[in-house]
Amino acid sequence: MAHHGHRRHRLDARSPDRLELGPVALGLVMLLGAALLAVACAPPAESSSKTPENPLAVSTSNAASFVEDAEAVWLDLAIQNDRAAWVQSNFITVDTNVIAAQARERQIAAQVELAKLAAGFDADEADPVVARKLGRLVTSIVLPAPSEEAKQEELARITSEMEAEYGAGEVCTESAGEETCLDLEDFETVIDESRDPEALLAAWTGWRQVAPRYREQFRRYVELANEGARELGFADLGALWRSGYDLPPDAFAAELDRLWGQVRPLYDALHCHVRAQLAEHYGEGVVAPSAPIPAHLLGNMWAQSWGNVYDLVAPPSVDAGYELGERLRAEGYDPLEMVRTGERFFTSLGLDPLPETFWERSLFTKPADRDVVCHASAWDIDYEDDLRIKMCIEVNAEDFSTIHHELGHNYYQRAYNDQDPLFRDSANDGFHEALGDTVALSITPAYLEEIGLIDQEPPASADLALLMRLALDKVAFLPFGLLIDKFRWEVFSGAIGADEYNAGWWRLREEYQGIEAPVERDESDFDPGAKYHVAANVPYARYFLAHILQFQLHRALCAAAGVEGPLHRCSIYDNAEAGARLAEMMSVGASRPWPEALAMITGPEGGEAEMDATAILDYFAPLQEWLDEQNEGRTCGW
Repeated sequence: MAHHGHRRHRLDARSPDRLELGPVALGLVMLLGAALLAVACAPPAESSSKTPENPLAVSTSNAASFVEDAEAVWLDLAIQNDRAAWVQSNFITVDTNVIAAQARERQIAAQVELAKLAAGFDADEADPVVARKLGRLVTSIVLPAPSEEAKQEELARITSEMEAEYGAGEVCTESAGEETCLDLEDFETVIDESRDPEALLAAWTGWRQVAPRYREQFRRYVELANEGARELGFADLGALWRSGYDLPPDAFAAELDRLWGQVRPLYDALHCHVRAQLAEHYGEGVVAPSAPIPAHLLGNMWAQSWGNVYDLVAPPSVDAGYELGERLRAEGYDPLEMVRTGERFFTSLGLDPLPETFWERSLFTKPADRDVVCHASAWDIDYEDDLRIKMCIEVNAEDFSTIHHELGHNYYQRAYNDQDPLFRDSANDGFHEALGDTVALSITPAYLEEIGLIDQEPPASADLALLMRLALDKVAFLPFGLLIDKFRWEVFSGAIGADEYNAGWWRLREEYQGIEAPVERDESDFDPGAKYHVAANVPYARYFLAHILQFQLHRALCAAAGVEGPLHRCSIYDNAEAGARLAEMMSVGASRPWPEALAMITGPEGGEAEMDATAILDYFAPLQEWLDEQNEGRTCGW
């Protein structure tokens, strides 16, 4: 299983949890996968022979026998897929693309068929372990196709076309007889780096000329995917997505709102300060002091993280005391030593070193002789001990943190690989994304001093600079991480109609983020489609959950380690008790509901069994105090 990382300042142009296929391969996958869902969810047959209704020849005589057969099929095809995908990612050719697509087709076809068969059993009458596995087989599907063949083909075609339009999206203009074409990377460079509001606006509106090309396809995709979800017993596709979190779908949505309510005061304070500083830089004619912030001014194409405007909003006369990338280079670190350093953090917690095959088979640097997929990812090829990462590592602070994120996936993968195949996953998808980032929160100045990367821990006065940088990344992201799926859930349920996609999108962006479009938008636009995950049907709630969980896990592990003092200064490096709790939680995989897994870290005696965003408030408490001082006399809110 491959878990894909993300670059912090672009969380994410493209960071789904699974391998991203090209449009042609995806179309083939969807066609075959959809075709196998052609039979509606009928009662189980009394046969395990291969038939059109049971092409996998799994036993359907009872739920326990079915699950046993299903796990064997699931594991075999998953390993085949991962081996092919690894080769394709590291040796990109026409042939490897085809081989990988074929393996993925077989895997998705089996997943869809197993979900259809699993839905035919009554989980209430099954053994609890079998019932949990049946549920996981059904809820693992993120794009169910209807049973009607023509609709299957239509859904395959339009989803392929949407991703193709996004991936190949360009905006071309002609001047003096010459054509100039710009793609997402070109527009992002301007948004990330420019301080010219006119250039920023041109880049922001430029990229948003691509998405209207597939607005009508998105409307039809919603209709067809909802129909497929209903055939599996769900109200709509959003309900299917929300059903994989050990809570009823509506309760899960309410849980996200509760978590957002806990952390919103910090976000509001950050928003107020950032808006005031942007107004000071650009003028109140560009940034009104009590209105939502224009979306093109925050240093990110989607205004989802704000780290690129740090220089405009940073605490004055505050210096972090070091630049980690410079220190890594000065100490002679190369990519391999960066990974070794990350491994030493995990082994300091009492976890075993990575297997020798990890060092033999991983990709750490970009080869000079071939094309590879450089997007950072972690792999568990055989679902036992063949762990790998794939990165084109550069010696800088961002990649140092990303390495810890990817190794977090690897250590989690190995910890749960003694579980049954269907439980070889994290407690929920937010846990997998959070694990490595939890460890990365322990890369404190004190830790860097301990391992010799800096000579002396900076004074406490330097903390504000570090906290502001992190808040612009992680706190600013929270409402965006929530509203991406909020928007789609409302679309799937019909609360946002096809004639109000853009209006619904900007209503949610203003409500949650306090962000507004910099120019007038209407329903000829399709601004939600400017985000990859919307165009490509990739659920997004996991990223919101990961940002909540990493701070909660960090707080609990620091308490277990007996570390006193401010939470943002805590490092669990070299602490056996913190490592033991982490290992126990990881080892149960998805075999238990996530509240039980969470309580294994938050405390064996009456530990927290629910997610809690107040750890973010604890971590950023000094910054919150400083922001409140800065915001005195300002009009906050929007």
